[in-house]
This record gives sequence, structure tokens and C-alpha cells, in this order.
Amino acid sequence: MAKTTKADQRVARHVRSRKKFSGSPERPRLAVFRSLKHISAQLIDDSQGITLASASSLEKELSAKGNVGGAKAVGAAIAERAKGKGIKQVVFDRGGFRYHGRVASLAEGAREAGLEF
Repeated sequence: MAKTTKADQRVARHVRSRKKFSGSPERPRLAVFRSLKHISAQLIDDSQGITLASASSLEKELSAKGNVGGAKAVGAAIAERAKGKGIKQVVFDRGGFRYHGRVASLAEGAREAGLEF
């Protein structure tokens, strides 16, 4: 039996949750990815397979770090970009990560900036 790493387990959780929901043009999927140093979010229309908007703590104009405060700034940025494209409602995809810490902070920042999920 092959040993599963934490990363493998996260991907398995993500695949399991992706069976239950997908993004549409009216309600795209807000996908979150958290690395050790940074956090990023994308609005994805799964029916066409395209990314509608993205935000990351790597962006110079955001000047956000990968911590909880930076995650909140990334959430606010993705919400502003979504509103610019006329998107108000999304489906939140935590990407197999626990809804805790930076992931929860990103969601909170997006909600405070006007996204509904």
C-alpha cells in the first residue's frame, strides 16, 4: 500500500468535495489555494473551464503577506474584481483545506466586500 502524504490527503478531500458542486457563469466557484507562504483565490466558471478573476498575496499592488491579514486583503480584492465583472454570488471552494485561519479569513474578507456565499 502506498503511503499517502498530507498533500495527497488534501487533494483527495478536494476531489471528494468537487463532486458535490461546480461553478457556473451566474455563480462561479471561488477556489482558494494556500501554500506555506502565500494564499490565492480564483473565480472559475467550470462550465466553460475559464478563470474569470484572480487575486493573490504575491501581487505587488496588494502588498499582502500570506498571513491572516493578507488573506483578508486577498478576499477583499477578489470580491472587488468579481463586482467589476457583475458577479455577486459565488460557490466557496476551500480546496480541501480546513475552514480555519487563513482560509476563513479570506472568506470573511470576501463577504465583507460584498460577495455572497
